[in-house]
Amino acid sequence: MRLKIEQQIINIVSKKRKSLPREGVRKLMKSLDNEFTKASLKVGRDTLFNVLRKHNMLTLRKKTSARTTNSYHRFYKYNNIIKDMEVTRPNQVWVSDITYIRTVKGFCYLALITDMYSRKIVGYDISVIA
Repeated sequence: MRLKIEQQIINIVSKKRKSLPREGVRKLMKSLDNEFTKASLKVGRDTLFNVLRKHNMLTLRKKTSARTTNSYHRFYKYNNIIKDMEVTRPNQVWVSDITYIRTVKGFCYLALITDMYSRKIVGYDISVIA
């Protein structure tokens, strides 16, 4: 009996996935609620997750990220001259880093300059990627 119910669920989801192949389980729950009711199936979110997981039908999110490193550039690569240095006072060594921030309009970058001894931010810039 349980396999028959699972097969009905899979058939209903497969039909929906033909038109919307990337639709996740939570959205499927809302859009297929009427279909499940017509088939007199009582399907909750966790049940749907488990059935789709069992049949390898869960969709994975596409991870989007900004490409941040190009190690094959034509510019000179400087050696790490502070690798063995012992930092003993403020403003002796500053370090910098860039991080990318996702916004509604795309990505921005935040560049920070930090004092290595006190770990305080001594400078920053935030810009929109054109």
